[in-house]
Amino acid sequence: MKLEGYADISGQITCLTGLRIGGSKESVGLGETDNPIIRHPVSRLPYIPGSSLKGKLRSLLEMKYSSHSQQTGEPCNCGECPICALFGCGDPRRSKEPTRLIFRDALMSEKTREELEEALPGSYAEVKTEIRMDRKEGKAASGALRTQERLPEGSIFDLSISMRLFEEDTPEKRKEYMEKLADAFNDLEKDYLGGSGTRGYGKVKVAHGDQSMGDYLRSLKL
Repeated sequence: MKLEGYADISGQITCLTGLRIGGSKESVGLGETDNPIIRHPVSRLPYIPGSSLKGKLRSLLEMKYSSHSQQTGEPCNCGECPICALFGCGDPRRSKEPTRLIFRDALMSEKTREELEEALPGSYAEVKTEIRMDRKEGKAASGALRTQERLPEGSIFDLSISMRLFEEDTPEKRKEYMEKLADAFNDLEKDYLGGSGTRGYGKVKVAHGDQSMGDYLRSLKL
């Protein structure tokens, strides 16, 4: 396939509740807990890995459109559907064409960095204490106390995605790809990003300026 160019997709991810994407205990720094969030190893600034965003968007689409994923819990491996074209085939041996989407790590916005540097110096994160209840006794279960880091509500991260454009992709096909990606972002806002989403973490808004990411993607002319 002949590469024609790239389409740049930008926007911002805003945390509407605390967001947690876990990091390694080997990287625990001053003031951090035993359950740290992921950070840049040098600057110590938290970020949202491109792999986390890509995996979540893909899984949301597969839960709706891929019978293989619904039955096996594994990535779609047909090598023919829009999901495989956008995110890559789950079985490289069956891949028939290059992956379209390239996800960058979403870095903390300068405004958020300045705010968290003042409010939470050194850590840029809040520490949330959680317990597991002993339902019989009506109190915290023994040894069930845990503390977890998470990004505080209101944190903003800069989103950057590149989409490869191939000459073989017709305008109709490109429109279909954008519809699917828009669908995934719309569902992301109803679901969650990162861990512990069923306990209130990870609700996000994704936008390009004043437009929702879904509306923005549908408006693109590729």
